[in-house]
Amino acid sequence: MTRFDALIGDFDKALRVVAGVASASRASPAAHAADQMLTDAEKRHSAGLMRVNHVGEVCAQALYDSQGRFASNESLKQQFNQAGREEEDHLAWTAERLRELGSHTSLLNPFWYAGAYLLGTIAARTGDAHSLGFVVETERQVEAHLASHLDRLPPQDEKSRAIVEQMRVDEIAHGAKAQELGSAETPFLVRKAMQAMAKIMTTTAYYL
Repeated sequence: MTRFDALIGDFDKALRVVAGVASASRASPAAHAADQMLTDAEKRHSAGLMRVNHVGEVCAQALYDSQGRFASNESLKQQFNQAGREEEDHLAWTAERLRELGSHTSLLNPFWYAGAYLLGTIAARTGDAHSLGFVVETERQVEAHLASHLDRLPPQDEKSRAIVEQMRVDEIAHGAKAQELGSAETPFLVRKAMQAMAKIMTTTAYYL
């Protein structure tokens, strides 16, 4: 594949992610959860939280695509590709749940994807160890964020809760794998900057 072919492939992937076109290789965890009645307010709240989670998966696609593209060895590229494929399950599950709740994905998805792709490229350019460290820190923050959503989702919204719980399990595994492959510690200021950017994203995406 030429560099131009790769560029076209990346652009096509970005368009599909931003447009909400994703296919899951695993059945949604919500498939076996009870479909409980929710009030309109509970539906709006669940939708806001699931929209935030969907945006997180849009960003995950961009991060893994860019880090895989610029990784220096083939085994690492394959790891990023595998993790990205599992994250695409999350993308499809959260999009489906938003439709069931009668809501929509974020209107700012192009912005979220572009910003995450840039961050992933920068992380990859700092070297494989630091790129893996970025994954570890990202997954650590995402796992904490998903755990907070399990506390905030309506208790009777079993479908959303089942999706979030499986996402949390997968994110922990991705972070552990990155650590196993030889991640470097992410600097304190970078971790704080990541937390600040995540706060902006989650606050905005809840509504938009």
